[in-house]
Amino acid sequence: YLTALVGRAYICVYGTKRRAADAVAEFFSFHFPHAVRRALLFLVASIAVMALGTATGYQMTLADPERYYAFVDEGVAGGRNPAASTGELREVLYSSGEGWLAVFATFLFTHNAKVGMLCFALGFVAGIPVLFLLFQNGLLLGAMAALYESRGMGFEFWGWVLPHGVTELGAVCLCGAGGMVLGWSLVFPGRHTRLQNLAREGRRAAVIAVGSVAMFFLAGLIEGFFRQLVHDLTVRWAVVGITLLFWTWYFLFVGRSREGWRHD
Repeated sequence: YLTALVGRAYICVYGTKRRAADAVAEFFSFHFPHAVRRALLFLVASIAVMALGTATGYQMTLADPERYYAFVDEGVAGGRNPAASTGELREVLYSSGEGWLAVFATFLFTHNAKVGMLCFALGFVAGIPVLFLLFQNGLLLGAMAALYESRGMGFEFWGWVLPHGVTELGAVCLCGAGGMVLGWSLVFPGRHTRLQNLAREGRRAAVIAVGSVAMFFLAGLIEGFFRQLVHDLTVRWAVVGITLLFWTWYFLFVGRSREGWRHD
Protein backbone atom coordinates (compact mmCIF):
# COMPACT_ATOMS: atom_id res chain seq x y z
CA TYR A 1 0.00 0.00 0.00
CA LEU A 2 2.79 2.42 0.95
CA THR A 3 4.68 1.63 -2.26
CA ALA A 4 1.61 2.37 -4.37
CA LEU A 5 0.92 5.54 -2.40
CA VAL A 6 4.50 6.81 -2.88
CA GLY A 7 4.27 5.98 -6.59
CA ARG A 8 1.12 8.05 -7.00
CA ALA A 9 2.66 10.88 -4.99
CA TYR A 10 5.74 10.85 -7.24
CA ILE A 11 3.56 11.26 -10.34
CA CYS A 12 1.63 14.12 -8.73
CA VAL A 13 4.80 15.96 -7.71
CA TYR A 14 7.10 15.33 -10.65
CA GLY A 15 4.71 14.45 -13.47
CA THR A 16 4.52 16.76 -16.45
CA LYS A 17 1.70 19.26 -16.04
CA ARG A 18 -0.04 20.79 -19.02
CA ARG A 19 -1.03 24.41 -19.08
CA ALA A 20 -4.74 25.10 -19.26
CA ALA A 21 -4.25 27.10 -22.47
CA ASP A 22 -2.61 24.10 -24.14
CA ALA A 23 -5.46 21.79 -23.13
CA VAL A 24 -8.07 24.25 -24.45
CA ALA A 25 -6.17 24.69 -27.71
CA GLU A 26 -5.94 20.93 -28.22
CA PHE A 27 -9.64 20.53 -27.46
CA PHE A 28 -10.72 22.96 -30.18
CA SER A 29 -8.00 22.07 -32.66
CA PHE A 30 -8.56 18.31 -32.49
CA HIS A 31 -10.92 16.71 -29.98
CA PHE A 32 -14.05 18.73 -30.73
CA PRO A 33 -14.01 18.58 -34.56
CA HIS A 34 -12.85 14.95 -34.43
CA ALA A 35 -15.78 13.98 -32.18
CA VAL A 36 -18.19 15.78 -34.50
CA ARG A 37 -16.83 13.94 -37.54
CA ARG A 38 -17.30 10.62 -35.76
CA ALA A 39 -20.92 11.57 -35.10
CA LEU A 40 -21.48 13.03 -38.57
CA LEU A 41 -24.42 10.77 -39.43
CA PHE A 42 -26.20 11.76 -36.22
CA LEU A 43 -25.50 15.43 -36.97
CA VAL A 44 -26.99 15.08 -40.44
CA ALA A 45 -30.04 13.42 -38.88
CA SER A 46 -30.39 16.29 -36.37
CA ILE A 47 -30.22 18.90 -39.12
CA ALA A 48 -32.73 16.96 -41.21
CA VAL A 49 -35.25 16.68 -38.34
CA MET A 50 -35.01 20.38 -37.50
CA ALA A 51 -35.27 21.32 -41.19
CA LEU A 52 -38.34 19.11 -41.52
CA GLY A 53 -39.92 20.83 -38.52
CA THR A 54 -39.11 24.25 -39.97
CA ALA A 55 -40.62 23.37 -43.34
CA THR A 56 -43.71 21.91 -41.66
CA GLY A 57 -44.28 24.95 -39.46
CA TYR A 58 -43.68 27.26 -42.42
CA GLN A 59 -46.12 25.54 -44.77
CA MET A 60 -48.84 25.02 -42.18
CA THR A 61 -48.70 28.63 -40.99
CA LEU A 62 -48.76 29.98 -44.53
CA ALA A 63 -51.80 27.84 -45.28
CA ASP A 64 -53.57 28.81 -42.04
CA PRO A 65 -52.13 31.81 -40.07
CA GLU A 66 -54.13 30.75 -37.01
CA ARG A 67 -51.79 27.78 -36.61
CA TYR A 68 -49.12 30.29 -35.61
CA TYR A 69 -50.63 30.36 -32.12
CA ALA A 70 -50.26 26.58 -31.84
CA PHE A 71 -46.53 26.73 -32.61
CA VAL A 72 -45.55 30.00 -30.88
CA ASP A 73 -46.74 30.71 -27.34
CA GLU A 74 -48.42 34.10 -26.88
CA GLY A 75 -46.08 34.96 -24.05
CA VAL A 76 -43.18 34.40 -26.42
CA ALA A 77 -44.78 36.23 -29.34
CA GLY A 78 -45.42 39.32 -27.24
CA GLY A 79 -47.98 40.66 -29.68
CA ARG A 80 -45.88 39.80 -32.75
CA ASN A 81 -48.44 37.54 -34.34
CA PRO A 82 -50.76 37.53 -37.39
CA ALA A 83 -52.80 40.30 -35.76
CA ALA A 84 -49.80 42.66 -35.57
CA SER A 85 -49.29 45.35 -38.20
CA THR A 86 -46.52 45.12 -40.79
CA GLY A 87 -44.86 48.14 -39.20
CA GLU A 88 -44.72 46.45 -35.80
CA LEU A 89 -43.19 43.33 -37.29
CA ARG A 90 -40.62 45.35 -39.23
CA GLU A 91 -39.64 47.22 -36.08
CA VAL A 92 -38.35 43.98 -34.58
CA LEU A 93 -35.94 43.53 -37.48
CA TYR A 94 -34.48 47.03 -37.47
CA SER A 95 -34.71 48.23 -33.88
CA SER A 96 -31.53 49.41 -32.16
CA GLY A 97 -31.65 46.70 -29.53
CA GLU A 98 -33.93 48.20 -26.92
CA GLY A 99 -37.31 47.19 -25.59
CA TRP A 100 -39.00 44.29 -27.34
CA LEU A 101 -36.03 43.40 -29.55
CA ALA A 102 -33.76 42.87 -26.55
CA VAL A 103 -36.39 40.72 -24.83
CA PHE A 104 -37.14 38.72 -27.97
CA ALA A 105 -33.45 38.21 -28.82
CA THR A 106 -32.78 37.05 -25.26
CA PHE A 107 -35.67 34.61 -25.51
CA LEU A 108 -34.40 33.12 -28.77
CA PHE A 109 -30.94 32.56 -27.30
CA THR A 110 -32.13 31.07 -23.99
CA HIS A 111 -34.76 28.97 -25.76
CA ASN A 112 -32.29 27.47 -28.22
CA ALA A 113 -29.70 26.90 -25.50
CA LYS A 114 -32.31 25.16 -23.35
CA VAL A 115 -33.43 22.98 -26.25
CA GLY A 116 -29.82 22.08 -27.01
CA MET A 117 -29.02 21.02 -23.45
CA LEU A 118 -32.28 19.07 -23.19
CA CYS A 119 -31.49 17.28 -26.45
CA PHE A 120 -28.20 16.13 -25.00
CA ALA A 121 -29.58 15.20 -21.57
CA LEU A 122 -32.58 13.29 -22.92
CA GLY A 123 -30.35 11.12 -25.07
CA PHE A 124 -30.33 8.74 -22.09
CA VAL A 125 -34.00 7.98 -22.83
CA ALA A 126 -33.11 6.01 -25.97
CA GLY A 127 -32.82 9.28 -27.92
CA ILE A 128 -36.53 9.48 -28.82
CA PRO A 129 -37.26 12.83 -27.06
CA VAL A 130 -34.32 14.35 -28.95
CA LEU A 131 -36.15 13.99 -32.26
CA PHE A 132 -39.28 15.56 -30.79
CA LEU A 133 -37.43 18.58 -29.39
CA LEU A 134 -35.58 19.23 -32.64
CA PHE A 135 -38.79 18.98 -34.65
CA GLN A 136 -40.67 21.24 -32.22
CA ASN A 137 -37.91 23.85 -32.35
CA GLY A 138 -38.14 23.77 -36.14
CA LEU A 139 -41.92 24.30 -35.97
CA LEU A 140 -41.45 27.51 -33.97
CA LEU A 141 -38.82 28.84 -36.36
CA GLY A 142 -40.89 27.93 -39.43
CA ALA A 143 -44.01 29.60 -38.03
CA MET A 144 -42.13 32.85 -37.42
CA ALA A 145 -40.63 32.72 -40.90
CA ALA A 146 -44.08 32.19 -42.42
CA LEU A 147 -45.48 35.18 -40.53
CA TYR A 148 -42.82 37.48 -41.96
CA GLU A 149 -43.07 35.91 -45.41
CA SER A 150 -46.80 36.67 -45.46
CA ARG A 151 -45.89 40.35 -45.03
CA GLY A 152 -43.22 40.30 -47.72
CA MET A 153 -40.30 40.30 -45.26
CA GLY A 154 -39.15 36.69 -45.44
CA PHE A 155 -35.72 37.55 -46.81
CA GLU A 156 -35.26 40.22 -44.15
CA PHE A 157 -36.36 37.84 -41.39
CA TRP A 158 -33.76 35.23 -42.31
CA GLY A 159 -31.18 37.99 -42.61
CA TRP A 160 -32.03 38.92 -39.03
CA VAL A 161 -31.98 35.36 -37.64
CA LEU A 162 -29.14 33.63 -39.48
CA PRO A 163 -26.07 35.82 -38.71
CA HIS A 164 -26.10 34.31 -35.24
CA GLY A 165 -28.49 31.47 -36.11
CA VAL A 166 -25.96 29.51 -38.17
CA THR A 167 -23.83 29.15 -35.05
CA GLU A 168 -26.68 28.88 -32.54
CA LEU A 169 -28.86 26.44 -34.46
CA GLY A 170 -25.73 24.50 -35.39
CA ALA A 171 -25.01 24.11 -31.67
CA VAL A 172 -28.57 22.88 -31.10
CA CYS A 173 -28.13 20.26 -33.82
CA LEU A 174 -24.78 19.22 -32.35
CA CYS A 175 -26.43 18.71 -28.95
CA GLY A 176 -29.07 16.67 -30.74
CA ALA A 177 -26.33 14.58 -32.34
CA GLY A 178 -24.73 14.06 -28.92
CA GLY A 179 -28.08 12.94 -27.52
CA MET A 180 -28.52 10.51 -30.40
CA VAL A 181 -25.06 9.08 -29.73
CA LEU A 182 -26.12 8.35 -26.14
CA GLY A 183 -29.42 6.85 -27.25
CA TRP A 184 -27.75 4.68 -29.88
CA SER A 185 -25.18 3.41 -27.38
CA LEU A 186 -28.00 2.24 -25.11
CA VAL A 187 -30.19 0.65 -27.76
CA PHE A 188 -27.33 -0.95 -29.74
CA PRO A 189 -24.53 -1.71 -27.26
CA GLY A 190 -22.72 -4.14 -29.57
CA ARG A 191 -20.22 -6.42 -27.86
CA HIS A 192 -20.19 -4.29 -24.70
CA THR A 193 -22.76 -4.14 -21.92
CA ARG A 194 -25.12 -1.19 -22.10
CA LEU A 195 -23.45 0.59 -19.18
CA GLN A 196 -19.98 0.00 -20.60
CA ASN A 197 -21.01 1.25 -24.01
CA LEU A 198 -22.76 4.28 -22.49
CA ALA A 199 -19.60 5.20 -20.59
CA ARG A 200 -17.49 4.68 -23.71
CA GLU A 201 -19.67 6.67 -26.09
CA GLY A 202 -20.65 9.17 -23.40
CA ARG A 203 -17.13 10.59 -23.44
CA ARG A 204 -17.46 11.37 -27.14
CA ALA A 205 -20.90 12.89 -26.64
CA ALA A 206 -19.61 14.99 -23.73
CA VAL A 207 -16.91 16.49 -25.97
CA ILE A 208 -19.62 17.52 -28.46
CA ALA A 209 -21.74 19.03 -25.67
CA VAL A 210 -18.84 21.07 -24.26
CA GLY A 211 -17.96 22.37 -27.71
CA SER A 212 -21.61 23.27 -28.29
CA VAL A 213 -21.61 25.42 -25.15
CA ALA A 214 -18.72 27.40 -26.63
CA MET A 215 -20.72 27.83 -29.84
CA PHE A 216 -23.72 29.09 -27.84
CA PHE A 217 -21.44 31.64 -26.20
CA LEU A 218 -20.10 32.79 -29.56
CA ALA A 219 -23.64 33.02 -30.97
CA GLY A 220 -24.60 35.15 -27.97
CA LEU A 221 -21.78 37.59 -28.75
CA ILE A 222 -22.90 37.89 -32.37
CA GLU A 223 -26.50 38.32 -31.28
CA GLY A 224 -25.71 40.83 -28.54
CA PHE A 225 -23.53 43.14 -30.63
CA PHE A 226 -23.48 42.60 -34.38
CA ARG A 227 -27.15 41.93 -35.05
CA GLN A 228 -28.33 44.85 -32.94
CA LEU A 229 -25.93 47.33 -34.54
CA VAL A 230 -25.77 46.26 -38.20
CA HIS A 231 -28.98 46.71 -40.17
CA ASP A 232 -27.65 46.48 -43.71
CA LEU A 233 -29.02 43.30 -45.29
CA THR A 234 -25.98 42.81 -47.52
CA VAL A 235 -23.65 42.80 -44.52
CA ARG A 236 -25.96 40.52 -42.56
CA TRP A 237 -26.10 37.96 -45.36
CA ALA A 238 -22.34 38.23 -45.83
CA VAL A 239 -21.90 37.22 -42.19
CA VAL A 240 -24.29 34.30 -42.76
CA GLY A 241 -22.11 33.06 -45.62
CA ILE A 242 -18.88 33.56 -43.68
CA THR A 243 -20.07 31.71 -40.58
CA LEU A 244 -21.52 28.86 -42.66
CA LEU A 245 -18.26 28.42 -44.57
CA PHE A 246 -16.20 28.66 -41.39
CA TRP A 247 -18.10 25.97 -39.49
CA THR A 248 -18.18 23.70 -42.54
CA TRP A 249 -14.41 24.00 -42.92
CA TYR A 250 -13.82 23.65 -39.18
CA PHE A 251 -15.79 20.45 -38.68
CA LEU A 252 -14.69 18.79 -41.90
CA PHE A 253 -10.97 19.59 -41.97
CA VAL A 254 -9.54 20.94 -38.69
CA GLY A 255 -7.46 18.30 -36.90
CA ARG A 256 -7.93 15.73 -39.67
CA SER A 257 -4.17 15.40 -40.24
CA ARG A 258 -3.76 14.15 -36.65
CA GLU A 259 -6.35 11.40 -36.88
CA GLY A 260 -3.82 8.92 -38.23
CA TRP A 261 -1.76 8.92 -35.04
CA ARG A 262 -4.23 10.01 -32.37
CA HIS A 263 -7.05 7.92 -30.97
CA ASP A 264 -9.76 8.44 -28.33
